[in-house]
Amino acid sequence: MEDLPRPFSLKEREVKETMSTKETLIKKLRDKTARVGILGLGYVGLPLAVVFAEAGFRVTGFDPDSRKVNSLAKGVSYIPDVKTDAVATIVRSGHLTATTDFSILKDMDAVSICVPTPLRQTGDPDMSYIIAATEELGKYMHKGMVVVLESTTYPGTTRELLLPKLGIERGLTVGRDWFLAFSPERVDPGREDWTTVNTPKVMGGITPSCSEVATAWYEGAIRTVHPVSSAEAAEMSKLLENTFRMINIGLVNELAIMCERLGVDVWEVIDAAATKPFGFMKFTPGPGLGGHCIPIDPLYLSWKMKSFNYNARFIELASEINTNMPRYVVSRVLDAMNDRGKPLKGSRVLVLGAAYKPDIDDVRESPALDVIGLLQKKGARVEYHDPYIPHIHHEHDGWHMDSVTDLMKAVSEADAVVIITNHKVYDYEAIVREAKFVFDSRNATGRVKNSGEKVVRL
Repeated sequence: MEDLPRPFSLKEREVKETMSTKETLIKKLRDKTARVGILGLGYVGLPLAVVFAEAGFRVTGFDPDSRKVNSLAKGVSYIPDVKTDAVATIVRSGHLTATTDFSILKDMDAVSICVPTPLRQTGDPDMSYIIAATEELGKYMHKGMVVVLESTTYPGTTRELLLPKLGIERGLTVGRDWFLAFSPERVDPGREDWTTVNTPKVMGGITPSCSEVATAWYEGAIRTVHPVSSAEAAEMSKLLENTFRMINIGLVNELAIMCERLGVDVWEVIDAAATKPFGFMKFTPGPGLGGHCIPIDPLYLSWKMKSFNYNARFIELASEINTNMPRYVVSRVLDAMNDRGKPLKGSRVLVLGAAYKPDIDDVRESPALDVIGLLQKKGARVEYHDPYIPHIHHEHDGWHMDSVTDLMKAVSEADAVVIITNHKVYDYEAIVREAKFVFDSRNATGRVKNSGEKVVRL
């Protein structure tokens, strides 16, 4: 008698089902028939959506801001790093669409969450955007979906917040029915040499199968994907990157304060140290930290460690130094004007640059906002100029300001010009020539000859 097929055991059936779900999804990802969704179309989400679309995926961007959605529908980019021509091409081809209708998430096979993760005024993480995105996605979760969180956050977020809401509460088993991973964004606005497509991506899954599926997806568009053992390792790697920068910037900011008291040129000292071909990496001081990562991300780690009764002393000290730099800059401006027999109160002060770094239009966490506010509190009549930012608004202090239209007229009429952002488009020789006094917090005038006593540098 011919032997009958042996029935599968429960464990064997689970393995067969796991392989079937995983392999089916990986196949769809590799042949690019998988539908890709990007939750959040800001500085991280839009570049990622474009990269996936240009690689051949059908991408749908989700954002509650109808202005972004309408702009993309017209093929127009609203982010300088993403060219309008690139957006127009993939919109025309049908590879990129955008919507405010989150119910379309039900049709997605792969979803990246790219929403903001700011700090609250109290200094603890504001997880509301991640929670809102997770809850919205949770309504449309289905078997055979892969989800990757890109928003920078504290170690444990992917497992503690996303896993229960997306899988456990819906009876889906992670690593078998669906797949979850964390891949930290590494967007550096204004940079052209390292972009989303060629900057290596770290990928850490909740399970090995999660890492395998998520890696297969991202390898279809990103040149290099570096898998790690867990989501927590990936989350921690992002915080290490930005904590490294934050602490070293804090070090050179404190060095600038020490050099000023010693009567030593900090810029000369840094340039001299940078001639060493090993064991040194050049960082430069400035008026404070800005942007969406460095001032914020390390404090996520510091906050998390408090739950383990551990004080992250390096992070706290560097944050204290960096946070006080705007106040230090204003004190230096006040002293310099006093040396020139001119009180700061009632004087006209022109701040050059509102963006947090050169040659971009991003004011998130920019120290310029704090410097302007502090100058105003000292009684100065403050104006600003930035070729990339026509208007600025300080939500906490409630003031609004428009960029001056005639730069050189404003320079010549100001009692003090304070350089906060060293945009390349500025003619610093002309600015120094026309200004009565310049305080340079970025060494932008370092190559201007014969600046004499007219310029004071940080």
